[in-house]
Amino acid sequence: MEKKFSYGVIGSTGRLGIEVINVFSEKHHRLVYTRSIEGDKNEENPQILIDCSLPDAFETNLSLVHEFKVPLIIAVTNLNEQQLEKLQKLSSDVPVVQSYNFSIGIQILLKLASAAKDIIPEWDVEIEEVHHRFKLDKPSGTAKMIKQLFTEKDVPVSSLRLGNVPGDHTVYFGGLGEVLSIKHSAISRRTFAEGILRSAEFILKKKNGFYNFTDVIFGTDQPQ
Repeated sequence: MEKKFSYGVIGSTGRLGIEVINVFSEKHHRLVYTRSIEGDKNEENPQILIDCSLPDAFETNLSLVHEFKVPLIIAVTNLNEQQLEKLQKLSSDVPVVQSYNFSIGIQILLKLASAAKDIIPEWDVEIEEVHHRFKLDKPSGTAKMIKQLFTEKDVPVSSLRLGNVPGDHTVYFGGLGEVLSIKHSAISRRTFAEGILRSAEFILKKKNGFYNFTDVIFGTDQPQ
């Protein structure tokens, strides 16, 4: 039987925040804290905090984690190096899961792209990402994650902002006689919320440390 827990959502009225609340509610976990542009609602201290907000709110949200002294799952995209360093420091006090994408399919795409680059290192490589018109950062955090696989070359990234697309990412490999493409399409933001739920179940069993979604899906015994 699954153990129920209480949780808080920062960015609770945003697209992802709403989806997280829906998915967690289906599993009967208790929403006891929310933070949004409308203010804070606090019934009791949560056992875990989930940050679905924006980089501009990073410092304020970090102070909440210190106040509650609970694990943090942060799904905020476009964090800078200084903010990532602060998360690393925070992870010495509480467990942290940070990722720009909580989709299982993207984890598989990363594995496939990594294998392909080792087999065909001489081929051309380009990345394309498509998101909804409201997404502020360009390129996406996920595209940056994919690009990090290719340390030996500067891989171009094409970014499109169209309609209400939750997120499409494609890696193209081109030889002189053929082209290979590895594509992932997020049909609904629910997939990210389900990944965050898996991260919550993972992190509540962990000691202090810094983890990513790869650790959640493929397992790890020690923090990074």
